[in-house]
Amino acid sequence: MAKRTYVRTAAVLGAASLALFGCSSNDDSNSSDSTSAAGGSSAAEETVSTDCTPEMATAGATPVTTPLVVGTLLPETGTLAFLGPPEVAGVQLAINDVNEAGGVLAQPVQLIPGDSGDTTTDTATTTVDRLLAGGSDVIIGAASSSVSLKVIDKIASAGVVQFSPANTSDQFVCYADKGQYFRTAPTDVLQAQALSKLIAEDGAQRVSILALNDPYGTGLASNTVDNLEAAGIPSDQIQKIIYDPNAQSFNAEVDDVKTFAPDAVAIIGFEESAKIITRMHEVGIGPSDGMAVFGVDGNMGNALGESVAKPLLDTMRGTTPLTDVGPAFQDRLKAINPALVDFNYAGESYDAVVISALAAEQAKSTAGTDIAANINSVTKDGTKCTSYAQCLPLVKAGTDIDYDGITGALNFTDGGEPATGSYGNLVFGPDNTLTTDGFIVVGE
Repeated sequence: MAKRTYVRTAAVLGAASLALFGCSSNDDSNSSDSTSAAGGSSAAEETVSTDCTPEMATAGATPVTTPLVVGTLLPETGTLAFLGPPEVAGVQLAINDVNEAGGVLAQPVQLIPGDSGDTTTDTATTTVDRLLAGGSDVIIGAASSSVSLKVIDKIASAGVVQFSPANTSDQFVCYADKGQYFRTAPTDVLQAQALSKLIAEDGAQRVSILALNDPYGTGLASNTVDNLEAAGIPSDQIQKIIYDPNAQSFNAEVDDVKTFAPDAVAIIGFEESAKIITRMHEVGIGPSDGMAVFGVDGNMGNALGESVAKPLLDTMRGTTPLTDVGPAFQDRLKAINPALVDFNYAGESYDAVVISALAAEQAKSTAGTDIAANINSVTKDGTKCTSYAQCLPLVKAGTDIDYDGITGALNFTDGGEPATGSYGNLVFGPDNTLTTDGFIVVGE
């Protein structure tokens, strides 16, 4: 087993506990087989290409100067409902700040709230129909990549901006979205870099990867393999097993891992990760048994800790999109919703609204296509500003701005997503609760 030397890439945040679970990606799967790149059965994987020239929106000839209307498509119900409160609070706080600073085109921004549900219902489609009928120029959401994929065509065809605070699937990089889709969460191309860095710097030389079969799981697994190989781990020392997250048992997959005898295991999954880790402990290869086990944003949360017996998660590490937003921002969120205990993706939700408002102000129009044509530019290559109140007078003066938000530097690529990604280096303790052991920043 490799010597476990934990990487610390930024200042340690004491014992700040997080609850980050399955937040940004697909919450269902259409596949049922397993596949292993180094032994095991074979199955077709959903693979996604990120080699493309992204579509770009073109501003219209005639500006629209009616009030900016922002709708939300965030999980108030369904399997990701625990994500809703911080995201909703982040949107509301941003709307408040924008309006207190003068609004957009000297008019208050209007908010239409809406529930995304999950992929087991048609809630998202119904909500989008209502938001479009209500005149939404920008729709913030969805949190789940698979939910976003259900409605992206309808939103883009309506010439409305779709701006997710939490989607990380690679599938959006080259999606034919008419240049109307954006996100403040970094793509899993970047999370794979962060995860691989964590694994490689821990000293692993033989790695098993267990990933659920959907675009999120297979994409993140494939990118992680590529990055591990780039870090010097030979391909024949990397095992990749793709599994059905809805399976009744994961015994066969875990037994394949034990047979492979890795010195590190990465689990790319959601709530089923609890069953996988429990089985790993039963065969003596769990985190608390001395195995270096790593997770991702889909499972590195206190919800996992509540689903697994103590102390079976002890020493498990992993990554999730995370920036140090600081206690002051958290206190402002609590003023919106005093019941908040988690803050995951609140900063990304806040920034999505502010960026949209600045883009509308720069376009001198609240039309969705005009906003979309200006979103990337307000995040890079100009005079830096860090709040709507600070940026607004610069935009009104015709200054090219570079908004650095609550989540830090954004520098959107042509695909409408951050060029860099900040990830929390999270670790479970013997009580199955998480702490943040610094940050890993990857990308340009």
